[in-house]
Amino acid sequence: MKVLLVNGSPHKNGCTNRALEEVAATLEKEGIETEIFWIGAKPIGGCIGCEQCTKLKKCVFNDLVNEFREKAYEADGFIFGSPVHYAGLAGNLGSFMTRLFFSEFCGNENKAFRLKPAAAVVSARRSGTTAAFSQMNKYFTIQEMFVVPSRYWNMVHGFTPEDVEKDEEGLYNMRVLARNMAYFLRCKEAAEKAGIALPEKEPPVFTNFIR
Repeated sequence: MKVLLVNGSPHKNGCTNRALEEVAATLEKEGIETEIFWIGAKPIGGCIGCEQCTKLKKCVFNDLVNEFREKAYEADGFIFGSPVHYAGLAGNLGSFMTRLFFSEFCGNENKAFRLKPAAAVVSARRSGTTAAFSQMNKYFTIQEMFVVPSRYWNMVHGFTPEDVEKDEEGLYNMRVLARNMAYFLRCKEAAEKAGIALPEKEPPVFTNFIR
C-alpha cells in the first residue's frame, strides 16, 4: 500500500514539508509506503473550463498535474499539504487541485480518487488554518473520497521548520493522522479480501438553479 503526500508550498523544505515528513515517517512505521510530491515554485495555471479533458482523458495543459495523475492511479491514499495564504490554501496548490480533480472526474470517471482516503494538512505562522483546512476538504468530498481524521484539525504552527519542531501538539496530530490513515487502508484491504463490493456507481445527475 502507498500514500502520496503533496507538498503544496513554494518552499520545498518549509513548515508544510516538516508536517508531511511527520506523517510519512509514521506511515512508514506502520508498513505503508510513502512519497512526498512537491509541486514546485513555478506558477501553475488554473482551470480554464475548456472541458478538453473529457476528450483527452487528462488536462489539456501537460504539466505537473498530469504527471501526478499517473502516480495517483497506483496510490491507495492521499495527504495534501498547504501553507495558509490569506486564510486559504496556497494559490499554486489550488490551481493544481482544481485541474487535477476536475479533469479526472470529467475525463476518467474519477478512477484515481473515488473511494480512496484523503486528508488535508495546513501550516501557518498564526491563524487562518481552519478556513484553509475546510477549503481543502471540499475537494475530497466532491470526489467521493473518505476523509481521514486526526484527533484535532490537521495543522501545525510556525514561521520556520524549527518552529514547527516546537509545536508538539501539531506534530502529535500528524502522527495520529498517519496511524488513522494506515488503519483505514488496512480495513479497506480487509473488506476487499472479504469480497465486500464497493458502493454502486450511479450515473451523475446535473441540475442548476435556472429553469
